[in-house]
Amino acid sequence: MSSSSAAPSAKPPMRDALVAAAFQLFLERGYEQTTVDDIVALAGVGRRSFFRYFPSKEDVVFPDHERCLADMTAFLAASDKEHEPVRRVCDAARLVLRMYAENPTFSVQRYRLTKQVPGLRAYELSVVWRYERALAEYLRGRFAGRPDGNLRADVIAAAVVAAHNNALRSWLRSDGEGDAGATVDHALAYVQSAFGRPGAPPPAERRREYPERAEQPEVSWQPEGSGHPEDVVVLVSRRGAPLWRMVQEIESTLGRDRRD
Repeated sequence: MSSSSAAPSAKPPMRDALVAAAFQLFLERGYEQTTVDDIVALAGVGRRSFFRYFPSKEDVVFPDHERCLADMTAFLAASDKEHEPVRRVCDAARLVLRMYAENPTFSVQRYRLTKQVPGLRAYELSVVWRYERALAEYLRGRFAGRPDGNLRADVIAAAVVAAHNNALRSWLRSDGEGDAGATVDHALAYVQSAFGRPGAPPPAERRREYPERAEQPEVSWQPEGSGHPEDVVVLVSRRGAPLWRMVQEIESTLGRDRRD
């Protein structure tokens, strides 16, 4: 087949063409020096077409966040009581990572641009706040009726966003090299570990439910085998005891054993 008979390449959708034109100009001229008129001229469309897709010049820098926020909200709305709440919001945060990882080159360019323009940093903070509110609203529903349920929801939502963004920015600073998913998974694991079993009541509530255990330690251990503690250590813990308490009890008991 001759080249003259080949089908012409399809033009990119108008929305994508506007984003591509905007970033080409941002990189060539700078963000502040680029106007909406410049963008539409390069894209070959009118101003009305631009504002059909983007309310402002700032919005063209973050073209996928509205879709991602809608996906996150739908994902959380589809949850049921069988889903572990903290794990669910961590999975919701991974939707944001997926958006960035779909186009690493664009994501790195946007990261560099945002660092240079104070107005874009402020805009980005407002976007992040909306993600955090979506996570918090879901958790507030799951923790409704519990003491400090709203506080717990807000703290966990903030922690998820902080962990996700720390890992995401680390990946972006590396120019999108490496496994972004593994980096974010590692960060979110801290959130899941720090807050323990999400469905477990807080310590004060546990004491009301089990008053006879109120003065007992949550974790205990005992050695087995030849009588030497270093042979085997058996850890006995009530369901829901936080990991930090287990480690604390082990270290404390081993310390007493060494002194004895």
